[in-house]
Amino acid sequence: MESRRSFIKKSSVLAAGSFFLAGCGNATPANRAIGVQLYTVRNQISKNLAKTLEKVAEVGYTHIESAGHGASTFYGEKALAYKKLLKSFNLTPISGHYSTGIANPDDVGTLSNNWEKALDEMNEIGQKYAVLAYLREEERTSLDDYKRVVDLLNTAGEKAKKQGIQLCYHNHDFEFQTMEGEVPMYYILDNTEPDLLKMELDLYWITKAKFDVKDFFGKYSGRIPLWHVKDMGSDGKFADVGSGSVDFKTIFANQELAGLEYFFVEHDNSKDPLKSIETSIGYIQNNLL
Repeated sequence: MESRRSFIKKSSVLAAGSFFLAGCGNATPANRAIGVQLYTVRNQISKNLAKTLEKVAEVGYTHIESAGHGASTFYGEKALAYKKLLKSFNLTPISGHYSTGIANPDDVGTLSNNWEKALDEMNEIGQKYAVLAYLREEERTSLDDYKRVVDLLNTAGEKAKKQGIQLCYHNHDFEFQTMEGEVPMYYILDNTEPDLLKMELDLYWITKAKFDVKDFFGKYSGRIPLWHVKDMGSDGKFADVGSGSVDFKTIFANQELAGLEYFFVEHDNSKDPLKSIETSIGYIQNNLL
């Protein structure tokens, strides 16, 4: 199966598979819609985009987060064609994953290369959020590297804001590992403007890093509108939602503290991605909504 790093290099956008929750702070369960991060089903998409989207809708998803915005296309489709395809399955594009462009300067549609054009295309399809999905290893070797990332996030976030798009940062576990006396995740959020950069918190990775999720919500209350709902098996690897050890019920009880607007579920390396998204949505519908 294709590695996340190679996927980023090929598409210059990453993703982390996910679920969506609309207006969860005030919504009643009947009004909550569930979405999926398409990275989970990337192999199926590479074979047949339309058929995969049809299956995503069939099992109950209504919103998506993309992981395939390359050189002015979404999974090979131009913006308006992609929008039309999503609409045909009643799927709404909420968010998409992007890279910095620092380590891949020739890639188009990154935060540092042709970002304005990428933002235009987000608006063409009606996308509300743009997420920096991953920092490559060579982009985070020192605190000075993180300073460069912070500068880029403030600049890209300002450009996004002018076009009505909210920029967010998606974490892994390395951002919670102390470097030169700083916790990089805190450094990023403390040195970016809150209205220019918000957070897409990956619940698997913060759990793996052994950080208390509720404490993190409290520290950055109202600044975490997006979540990745991803579970952890007893072996520490990715698992279908509800089959692992992540305490989703406690986490969801604190959704208003976080400022949650949408959530997305991901299973990065499922042996049966279509079955995985079906199992996960079933758990969420029966236990979290």
